[in-house]
Formats: sequence, C-alpha cells, structure tokens
Amino acid sequence: MHYRAEYEKWLSHTSGELQAELKAMSETEKEDAFYRNLAFGTGGLRGIIGAGTNRMNVFTVARASQGLADYLLKHDPAPSVVIGFDSRLKSNVFAEEASAVFAANGIRVWAWDRLLPVPTLSYAVRALHASAGVMITASHNPSRYNGYKVYGADGCQITTEAAAEILAEIEKVDLFSGVKRMERRDAERRKIIRFIPEEVLSAFIKEVKGQSVLFGDEIDRDVAIVYSPLNGTGLEPVTRVLTESGFSNITVVEEQRNPDGNFPTCPYPNPEIREAMELGLRYCKRTGADLLLATDPDCDRCGIAVRDGEDYRLLTGNEVGLLLLDFICSQRRKHGRMPERPVFVKTVVTMDLAEKIAEHYGVETVNVLTGFKFIGEVIGRLEAAGREKDYICGFEESYGYLTGAYVRDKDGVDAAFMISEMFAYYRTRGVSLPEKLEELYRSYGYCRNTLHSYEFPGSSGMEKMQAIMQAFHGGLEAVGGMSVVKTEDYLPGLNGLPTSDVLKFFFDGGEERGSVVVRPSGTEPKLKTYISVTAADRPAAEAAESRIRVDLEKLLA
Repeated sequence: MHYRAEYEKWLSHTSGELQAELKAMSETEKEDAFYRNLAFGTGGLRGIIGAGTNRMNVFTVARASQGLADYLLKHDPAPSVVIGFDSRLKSNVFAEEASAVFAANGIRVWAWDRLLPVPTLSYAVRALHASAGVMITASHNPSRYNGYKVYGADGCQITTEAAAEILAEIEKVDLFSGVKRMERRDAERRKIIRFIPEEVLSAFIKEVKGQSVLFGDEIDRDVAIVYSPLNGTGLEPVTRVLTESGFSNITVVEEQRNPDGNFPTCPYPNPEIREAMELGLRYCKRTGADLLLATDPDCDRCGIAVRDGEDYRLLTGNEVGLLLLDFICSQRRKHGRMPERPVFVKTVVTMDLAEKIAEHYGVETVNVLTGFKFIGEVIGRLEAAGREKDYICGFEESYGYLTGAYVRDKDGVDAAFMISEMFAYYRTRGVSLPEKLEELYRSYGYCRNTLHSYEFPGSSGMEKMQAIMQAFHGGLEAVGGMSVVKTEDYLPGLNGLPTSDVLKFFFDGGEERGSVVVRPSGTEPKLKTYISVTAADRPAAEAAESRIRVDLEKLLA
C-alpha cells in the first residue's frame, strides 16, 4: 500500500473532524496512518482512534462490519448479531455505525441499551442464539485506543479460521463505496435493531452468583471492600452481584465511578499497573478497607490489593489465580463437589506452579496459547463431549479468570465475586491472602513470574520486532547463566494448538529452574517476555529473574 495515494483518497472522501485531522498531519504521521490497513485477526481490530487505514474510525469500523456481514450471510440463512460497547471514546459511535451496516444487510441486531461488560456480550450471544457478537472496546489500552472484538455463535472470540475468512471478505470491500448503511431510526421501526431484554442481564447475574463454592460454609460478609470500575463498564454488574450476595460494606472510588473514555485519573486503565490502582489504594488507607477490587474498562479483568501489615499489597494475576485455583479445588473436595474428571485451563505464559496445585487435587491441566479465546474453545469442546461441568476454572496471568462455563471469555464480574468470597472465607478463619499464598509456596515451591513489554512503534518498529523474533527462532543455548534444556516453538503448531509466533524456553540451573516465553503482542506494537523462576526462596528467585532479564534485553537491543 502506497501511503500517499491512500492519504489523498481519504482527503477527497472525508469531511469535518477527520478531514481537519488529515490536513494537520506531518509526513511521518501520514505514513504511520496509511502504510497498512489496521490488522484484523482473532481479536478483531484494535488501534489508535483517528483518520487513516491504520486507525480506528467510522470507515474502518464500517468496512469490517460489511465484511463480517458478508461472511455471516454466506454461513447463516437468517443471521443475527449482538452488539455491545464500553466507555471508550467513540465506542457508542462505532457501535451505532456497526449496527447501521448490519441492519442494511438484513442482519438482525440485538443491542444493549447502555454500556455493559464484555462477559455480558458473550453471555447474550449464547442466550439469544445469535450468529455472532461485536464488542466495541480496547480493553485495558490507553484512552487513545479503541477496538472491535468479534465473537462466534458459541460466545467465544472467533477462531483463526473464521478470522481468515472474515478478513478475506473485508478485503473485498471498498472503504468508501462498498459499505451498505441504514438509518438507525428506520432500522428500529422495522424491528431489525432491537434492545436486549433486561432478563438476559438478570440471568447473567444469577449465573455469576451460582459460581460460589462456599456450599453452606459461613463467612463474614461485612468485610470492607473498595471497588473501582476505572471509569468503565463494571459498576452496575459488579456492585449488583456483591450486594445481592450480602456484601454491603462497599465503597466505590468516586473519581472512577462514572464512564469516561479519557480516564482522567488513570491514563493507562489497566489493573495490572500500580498507577491505575493508586487512587483505590488511597481510598483503602483512608477508610481502613480490607480489600481493593478494580476492573478494567470492559470489565473482563480484575486486579486486587489486600491489607498486609500496616500497608496494602497488590497481588499479581498469577498469585490471584493460584489462590482461586486452590480455594475452588479445596472447597470442592471438602464438600464432595469435585467432578469425576475435573479440568483446569491455563495459558502457556501463566505460572507453571498452577499445574502442581491442580495435580495435587487430581485435576487435569490443559495448556493453551495466550488469549482467553483458547480457554473458551476448551470449554466448548468439553460441552460438545457432554463434559461442560468438568471445567472448574481457568485463568491467565494478565488478570483474566473464569470459574464457570456460562460465558466463553474472561469475566471481571465473576472474578470480583469469587475473590470477595475467597477473601471473606479466609479472613473469617483468621488467614490473610498473603499468608495463604506463602503457605502454597511452602507446599509447592517458591515461584516468581514477571512480564516485561518492549515497544516498537511505526513500520520500522514492526520490522525490528519480526527480526528479533526470527533470531529467537534460531535458538537460545543459555539465559541468566543457566542452560536452556528444552524449547517449544508454537509457530509450526505444537501439541495440537494453532500456529502462533510464540517461543517457550525451559532452563535449568540446578537450584533455580523455570521458563521464558517470548511473543509479539497481538494488539499493540510490543514484544513481550514472560519469565518464570522456581527457586528455594524469594531472594534466589529474584536474583535469577534479574540475570535472565538482563540477558534478554541484550538480545532485544
């Protein structure tokens, strides 16, 4: 694609805000906005909001919607789509645009009458027997991003095969002349666009509450909880689930209560990052709260902090996942509620220690590629085999959890509820979550997991990322002074998983051992490394992790 030709084409076909932005662009900005089409894959679209083929705007959203419509019409004689949106800038505008395109193609649209989380969309697709779902969201990215997630009829993000087919249809569509549109008012009058019944949300809430593993055990539900939706979609469903379950001592972070795509108090609204949690931590210190919960803008992730002595400790996604897995397994075993063939699912970059916990309880571990859609696919296969109830939980290190098969994506509402019950259960018995975590480490070995991201912006950055990955595919003999004893390369496909540009190196230094995963981000111009070290104690693990990180950064330079 020659960026200058595309730029001129856009200049002649746009007006208003987009044209003003085009005219103000520098040559470098023009190249970055037009050197390629915004990538479409299993995660749909995601990019910076603005003018250009490599940006999120009404034209790129409309083109993707037309391509998806053409795909659906080839596979379904009477297709329907569920559309949801979050609090991001232009999310409602992009949702309206997508609805207008689907309606013009004769595809029935089910839409929420307000913004709601990703998991409610996944649930609604299945509940309404829709052909597909579209969620307008960029999850936890900074405010200048937005995205377009596509879900299949199973409520799971689309497969690699479906994404390739949809992309082929999108590429046939001329951005300016090949898209059909219908006025919203006309589509609603003709009942092509309808609002999702409120009973669907109530049914979702009921399913979340049904994930409890207390089975009659008493807990103190008066624990003081501070909750932040980080100016996103979580406020209504999270507080509703908690209050309906008896948790009444909840303080909401007021500055982050209402939807606001500018995210004024947390420019990077990701509960994995301490800065996003700082305001909630200040609330905890002021109110003396016991537990801090925060969900990202589309409420599929949940981060937490707990009182630890005189201060508060942020727990990582891996740590929370280990605690939840052990809590669910121990409660199911205690009350005789463990399935005969229980299954736990994790991603390959998630802490390997989880497998030891699962093994202790006789639970099978299934490892999948990065991305919760692969966990959702495992649930789907279990359901097809009549084993849906064998799935007891799944998690990924990036704060994504799901404890039931009612949806096929990670669920921050479920996570907030299950974490609250787990926290209250242990607190009632005089145990803090940090103490419980140390108990797990004593039983299974201390493990340190870290994630490091490295940005490579622009077209030159993409080329550099590809060159770095190519070098890693050439092999790695040692890292951090320890020998690499095994390499798993997922690019050609491995263990029955789809092909993916992911490498996992296993190292052994005697007393310290573990793994390193290297992969490019599927949604941002970043390369990510995941380091997992098992050692005798924390200082030894931290020292080994530091040596490994230094070696990796030399290779990335």
